Amino acid sequence: MPRPSPLLALIGVAVCAHVALAAARVTTSLYALSLHASEFTVGTLIALFAVFPMLLAVGMGRIIDRIGVYQPLRFGALIGSAGVLVAAAVQSVAGLYVAAVLIGTGFMAIFIATQYAVGTMLEGEEKTAGFSQLAVGFSVSAFIGPMMAGFTIDHAGHAVAFLVCSVFTLLAFSIASSSTLKNLPVNQSTHPRARSSALQLLGHRELRGLYFVGITLAAAWDLFTFIVPVRGTQLGFSASTIGLILASFSVATFTVRIAMPIILRRHHEWRILSITLAAAALCYLLLPFAQQPLTMAAAAFALGLALGSGQPNVLALLHSGAPSGRGAEAIAIRASLGNLSSVSLPLAYGAMGAVLGPFAVFWGLGALITFAIPVAARRARLASANRQNNV
Repeated sequence: MPRPSPLLALIGVAVCAHVALAAARVTTSLYALSLHASEFTVGTLIALFAVFPMLLAVGMGRIIDRIGVYQPLRFGALIGSAGVLVAAAVQSVAGLYVAAVLIGTGFMAIFIATQYAVGTMLEGEEKTAGFSQLAVGFSVSAFIGPMMAGFTIDHAGHAVAFLVCSVFTLLAFSIASSSTLKNLPVNQSTHPRARSSALQLLGHRELRGLYFVGITLAAAWDLFTFIVPVRGTQLGFSASTIGLILASFSVATFTVRIAMPIILRRHHEWRILSITLAAAALCYLLLPFAQQPLTMAAAAFALGLALGSGQPNVLALLHSGAPSGRGAEAIAIRASLGNLSSVSLPLAYGAMGAVLGPFAVFWGLGALITFAIPVAARRARLASANRQNNV
């Protein structure tokens, strides 16, 4: 049997790990609510999926820049497996705390490693196409994970849902251990450099605005995936219904990412990001009015179309602007900033959502997204001018 290509193997690892993460996040929220945990406790649990990734991402990026992706991929899959098995075995809120830390940290290693490897292996238009394929994979896993969790919980319980997650983490480890991924190249700098601060990358002219847009899109994505289980439970939706609403979001991201190569032939990445931000802001203005399963699924689909194009374009621009030898670290900083939103938003909603209501939470994030629109629009105008000058 012929070996799969490195790109296909990387996508396989990422998809399996993300199925487990997406399912585990939904299962954790619904399990905690079934144990009569408060909204603040649920927010804390979901935040823990991102706390350690936020703190450790830059260090992991530097390790990947030095040693490549083979060992970090295996490490991430093993840590994720340990997390879902802890959640299945220790059926309590305390067990969920430990599981959230392990699952989030394991996926962080896989997330940074796969994105770095795709950017290192491919050049030019192939790089953007590779990121689009990886993003399509994440859309598939984001569809499978919540739906699988919802139906498993309804028919077999929360512990079994976590055991099903372990099947995917172990499959990710199996693919990551294959010889296909053992000797992927490391894009190191051609000359030694002193250890430099991550703050230098945050201040990098080409990356600064990109990081702001990236964290805004991450916040828009994270709030939606966190709030749907909580809001759906408040409105009396079943676990299966909540899973289907989240799945409709994933179907939309899959759809727009499939079309991304065609869209990129007509529009620059920054132009696409400008449209993405404007559409997401509008969706968050309208989301609080969606209080029935059908209307919430429609809102989820619209937001998925808006946000689905963000990740591949941000990654392509990030790899183009990152200094030589610091590609994984640049990706890690973006991941760390994204995890900052994953930590802060659930805590903020858990603390304020019950007091202020969904309108204030949704509209507050919509205002944040609006602030990022001029940044992307200005970069889009510069990119258009440069393209015309080069013609």
